Amino acid sequence: MGHDAIALKSGWDEYGIAYGKPTTNVHIRSVHLQSSAGASLAFGSEMSGGIADVQVEHVSLYNSLSGIEFRTTRGRGGYIKEIIVSDADLLNVDTAFVAIGDYGIHPDDKFDPNALPSIKKIMLQNITGRKITLAGNFTGIKQSPFTSICISNVSLSISPTSTISWTCSNVSGYSESVFPEPCEELKTVNTSSSCFSILMNPNGGGRAPATAILR
Repeated sequence: MGHDAIALKSGWDEYGIAYGKPTTNVHIRSVHLQSSAGASLAFGSEMSGGIADVQVEHVSLYNSLSGIEFRTTRGRGGYIKEIIVSDADLLNVDTAFVAIGDYGIHPDDKFDPNALPSIKKIMLQNITGRKITLAGNFTGIKQSPFTSICISNVSLSISPTSTISWTCSNVSGYSESVFPEPCEELKTVNTSSSCFSILMNPNGGGRAPATAILR
């Protein structure tokens, strides 16, 4: 694709909030995704109706500007939560993981700047990557930090020309068996219980199993 290969959305600013139809119970597996000018897999930035209960597994992401990207900005409202991405292989990807809080424009001037989005309970596990420039860019919103960002069993081969591996601000999370070693914000010990709860309840704690499958 010229831009994002798969993009999950749920509405734009006040219109998405008013319509109130979240994107939920999505299962993506066994796909090969390439996006030279965007993300292999994107969440948002139009996510004002909410995105939750998404499971992604056994995917190949290659020759892309970013691998897995979560996007939002002030005025969106809504949420992105309870997302599990596992068993992914990345090759020749500029930035492996992105979560950014100042992405995208507004359709008009009617949006509420105090409608703060929420990004939390994100699990990235069992992921390998080769020819990666930047491991992660997690830039949250000061008034609404991204929380419970959980990264486990991840090994990325970073380009020797890269001077940094991770960029983090206004974010907190937990990491285990991650190389290169993530930033301090992703080493919060008391977040590990939240990460464990995501694994135990990948579809929101007993709701119906995933109904949308892309493969």
